Amino acid sequence: MKIASFNVNSIRSRLPVVLDWLTQNQPDVLCVQETKVQDVDFPAEPFDQAGYNYIFKGQKSYNGVAIFSKDKPKNVEFGLDDQPQDQPRLIKAEIKSIAIVNTYVPQGYLPDSEKFQYKLDWFGRLLRYFEKHFKPADPVIWVGDLNIAPEPIDVYDPKALLGHVCYHPAVHKALQQVMQWGFVDVFRMHNKNAGEYTFWDYRMINSFKRNLGWRLDHIMATKPLAEKCTACRIDKKPRIAEKPSDHTPIVAEFEM
Repeated sequence: MKIASFNVNSIRSRLPVVLDWLTQNQPDVLCVQETKVQDVDFPAEPFDQAGYNYIFKGQKSYNGVAIFSKDKPKNVEFGLDDQPQDQPRLIKAEIKSIAIVNTYVPQGYLPDSEKFQYKLDWFGRLLRYFEKHFKPADPVIWVGDLNIAPEPIDVYDPKALLGHVCYHPAVHKALQQVMQWGFVDVFRMHNKNAGEYTFWDYRMINSFKRNLGWRLDHIMATKPLAEKCTACRIDKKPRIAEKPSDHTPIVAEFEM
């Protein structure tokens, strides 16, 4: 089973990139973030033609999550339990008896801002969500743009960037608390090297060519599934496509 995650930074703007990637890679499941489109305007027809089922929750210009799957998703739910406005940030579905939780975690703005505290609180609420709905022995995959680079090897300059909202001791602690519940970072199971990134900032000149990136997009699995993960890689090709997202897909394969 091949599962991928991709922050598309507008599903309509990136539609040719996403469709081309689906055609070439044929994942069983593709989770996307930052669709940036309200539900009534979601570009569903091209994905019908590509042979994928889909579920989505979005809003105009911001946030938005979707799952594309060759199998029909079951038991679909949106958002965390306590705040409906979080619906465009989390979508859960069961596919082939696996619970897949796709998240777009708040970025945080600045460390001394209310938005950063909201990000930390969001991780706490996410932990309670997992504790309420699942057990660590369940087959659960958590994916998405988590807006966190967990380790020094996950950012291009860990000394200079320490304290950034995506590379901050407080968010590292928040992520670790969720991971300790029962998740394994399957990319790091298979890749130990520095310099492997999923995001390169548009605003930095030649950031991709200079590999000034961050590993912000992740695929986490509970231990029973992590043990079945045979590979995990970052596909950089979409980042050099015409009109690319500032992110690129991460892909994991599981023996099921």
